[in-house]
Amino acid sequence: MMGLLGKKIRMTQLFDEKGKVIPCTIVKLGPCYVVQKKVKEKDGYCALQLGFDEKKKSNKPMMGHFKKANLPAMRYLKEFKVEDIDKFEIGQELKIKDVFKEGDIVDVTGWTKGRGFAGGMKRWGWSGGPASHGSQSHRRIGSLGSGTDPGRPWKGRTLPGHYGCERVTVKNLRIVRIDEDSHLVYISGAIPGYRNSLVIVKKAKSATGK
Repeated sequence: MMGLLGKKIRMTQLFDEKGKVIPCTIVKLGPCYVVQKKVKEKDGYCALQLGFDEKKKSNKPMMGHFKKANLPAMRYLKEFKVEDIDKFEIGQELKIKDVFKEGDIVDVTGWTKGRGFAGGMKRWGWSGGPASHGSQSHRRIGSLGSGTDPGRPWKGRTLPGHYGCERVTVKNLRIVRIDEDSHLVYISGAIPGYRNSLVIVKKAKSATGK
């Protein structure tokens, strides 16, 4: 399933032909470069390894890896499975128009904002304890489980802990507009992540459209 790497820029809103407001996320998508080709005879599957976002410094193993494709070192690498791998060449530049067009339905993967250590009410939506005077457990946990049997909390119990920094995929979003000169796509709806965070845009597995 082909896709491209990009960066989340910000949110905005567009208007359709009927004057309806469409909330959109602006994503700088590509350009990406073919760093390596995985072939079935050698690797057991067919895929393209794409690089995105050139960086100034890198270690020697990574510099050697990119040098094979006559490319500078890049910040991100990601494999995308493709069927017709012969259409692509190592070192080839892939732009938005090579993969997507306006109106396409896509799945967008990003990493949520990190919130640090959070309590159960913020992290899991607990209802909390009594808010009145006398209670000393306004936002604390109530019961962890039963007593003698099983004598321990069940696995999977919602508890306070690290909140955010999780990989999340939002499915079936629509590409509303493409600005090829600036490498920008306008995708309907919100996607996870902070500004300038990495996003992966793929063609939707089961397109329904929004």
